[in-house]
Amino acid sequence: MLAVRRAVVDGLFYPALPRVLRAQVADYLAGVGADDDATSLPKVLIAPHAGYDYCGPVAACAYALLGRRRERIISRVVLLGPAHRVAVRGLASPRADAFETPLGRVELDIASLAALDNLPQVIRDDRAHEHEHSLEVQLPFLQTLLGSFTLVPLVVGDVSADAAAQVLEQLWGGAETLIVVSSDLSHYLPYEQAQALDRATAQRILRFDAALAPHEACGATAINGALLAARRHGLEPRLLDLRNSGDTAGDRGRVVGYGAMAFEQQQR
Repeated sequence: MLAVRRAVVDGLFYPALPRVLRAQVADYLAGVGADDDATSLPKVLIAPHAGYDYCGPVAACAYALLGRRRERIISRVVLLGPAHRVAVRGLASPRADAFETPLGRVELDIASLAALDNLPQVIRDDRAHEHEHSLEVQLPFLQTLLGSFTLVPLVVGDVSADAAAQVLEQLWGGAETLIVVSSDLSHYLPYEQAQALDRATAQRILRFDAALAPHEACGATAINGALLAARRHGLEPRLLDLRNSGDTAGDRGRVVGYGAMAFEQQQR
């Protein structure tokens, strides 16, 4: 019998009914204008992980890049997100065989996960995944755009950027592998203060400054590791969108920042 990690934030962060969820994701993607700068599929995406009413339009700016080409090259997604519910030392991989959302099951890449067991910074811990939303909310976008793919989900806790980058290097693969880092930006600042901090954080990411702190991005550790790996592989960063909850669905007294970014192979 397959061990399946069930959806836990459907009906909270995004719709629980499949038809409603499909329609909402489609609407967000339709709202993204044509990307004339896209010449290849991205290798690394950074996308936010709040409720869809708040961050869905921003996340769509990242994921829309996957729908620009008819070929379906990507068959594996490495998904990293910060731990919100359980303290994690290192990076936590699950023992599950599949993750499930209202749009269906996504099988895990069991061989890749087993290979990570040789790294001391990677632990097996289903508790870290059981109630974690930062990974789950990315899946409906991926399911909509990629259809069939395997997943390598990792919850990132207390670990160095170098150690996180080492994991990504092992999983890097070729064009078949997409890396997604799930992260929001600043939290609970007044609107204008959040705008200033998030702009500065975005510029640091575009400069491959791998020393972000958690108050700048809750997924700072995963972003830092991805920046180290992306720089080694000569990827080119692009800022796709930068907003906060005051721009989408919330008041402007205390906002959460959201950014969408892509890292692509340089064109020669």
